[in-house]
Amino acid sequence: MIQLLFTLLMIQIAFILVLSFANPMRKLLVKGLDLLKRGRGPLVTKTVAATMLVVFGSAMYTITKIQKRSKDAGIVNPTDEVLMANRLLEASLLGFSLFLGLIIDRQHYYIREINLLRKNLETAKKRSQSIESSKRRVAAETEKPKVK
Repeated sequence: MIQLLFTLLMIQIAFILVLSFANPMRKLLVKGLDLLKRGRGPLVTKTVAATMLVVFGSAMYTITKIQKRSKDAGIVNPTDEVLMANRLLEASLLGFSLFLGLIIDRQHYYIREINLLRKNLETAKKRSQSIESSKRRVAAETEKPKVK
């Protein structure tokens, strides 16, 4: 499971790096995330995140149980040390993976908002330019001397 979590973390870090800098892959990734957030995508991602959170909670419970057992016994069992290190690594990787998933979601949201604001700004500029050009035409027509 630890190799799987490391792989997941590397993929998430790559996604974050791609989303952080403007490049052709960013557009592709944003479109993919848009498609993922349609239909049943949010339900699936929430289910996976909830499952990861439950496994994270289980690992934390096991860690506290091992610590309590070590305190009660007064000596540290080598088997418990290995189990604790394994569970601690697993819990750390799960927590970090959940955090990176949240960062990817927020980055995607902000990129979409920036694109929407840019489009709105362009349309507002076009509207203002057309209004100004029509005002100039009207002003030019009113200034022309009328020929009889």
